[in-house]
Amino acid sequence: MGEQSLADVAARLYALPFDDFVAARTAAAKDAAAAGGRPSRAAEVRSLPKPSVAAWTVNMLARLRPETLRELAGLGQSMRAAQSSLDAAELRRLGQERRQLLGSAVKAAREVAEQQGRKISGAIAAEVEATLRAATADAGAAAAVQSGRLLRGLSADGVDVVDLAGAVALPGLEPAASAPAVSPPGSPVQSARAGGSARTGTTPRTGTVPREEPEQPRLRAVRQEPRRSTPSALERARAALRDAEEAAKAAAADARKHEEELASTTALTTELSETVRELREQLARREQELKAARKWRELATAQAQQAARAADRARRTEDLARERVLRLGNTPE
Repeated sequence: MGEQSLADVAARLYALPFDDFVAARTAAAKDAAAAGGRPSRAAEVRSLPKPSVAAWTVNMLARLRPETLRELAGLGQSMRAAQSSLDAAELRRLGQERRQLLGSAVKAAREVAEQQGRKISGAIAAEVEATLRAATADAGAAAAVQSGRLLRGLSADGVDVVDLAGAVALPGLEPAASAPAVSPPGSPVQSARAGGSARTGTTPRTGTVPREEPEQPRLRAVRQEPRRSTPSALERARAALRDAEEAAKAAAADARKHEEELASTTALTTELSETVRELREQLARREQELKAARKWRELATAQAQQAARAADRARRTEDLARERVLRLGNTPE
């Protein structure tokens, strides 16, 4: 597996749905080990950290709505230009525009997250907004959010330089998104830049303005350092912590589900037990009634038999009386 292949694996992993990352990373590491090559290559794949939910959401935004991040990056570049030219009115206007763009960007982040099967909470949305705000304050942060390999949320903390330590996987690679769009000629931002350049670098004798050096995202500076073959202990610990947090959340959700099932089953058991108790009481009463009915039946049977014998005796007596009457009627006086 070559260096570019490692980048391809990272790009594929960080574009997956949040819950699929760990399994896909394990499978990719096994493939790297089976392919041979440097023994550390599989370890490099295995050590790619799992992003936080907020960072994953921003990565989905970079993959599915890259124009949103480019627009924010371009706005940040304009704000820094206006700040360097001390244009207060332009800064106020751009600040209002940033609030609107952040609102629409967070809405887009919610949408892409739900498209990937995960609905983000209000706390995660706030972390996403802070990360996108940091991208407008610092060129390095803008490159980080556009890389598609963000690992944690970012924060400007009231300053222009954003701490990017451990914020991006494979930071030496180029960002996945293209560079921010430049404001068209004649716009207020270009005018502010031109005014700033005229104040700082115009030479009266030649009338030329020194060429403004483009801002280089601080992620590119990392490429000058030798690439580590294995992650640091802190990176491994952070990755293990993220996996443990996700496992704990999944276990807590599973526990809540079973608790709800237990409560439902307990309520059903109580209801059925009460029904069985009532039915048993009814059965006991019916058994007593049946026992009494049987006694009444035995008594009625005996009385019916006595009445039948009495009726039989009465018929015989009647027959004898009738015969005597007939006999006396046939005898002459």
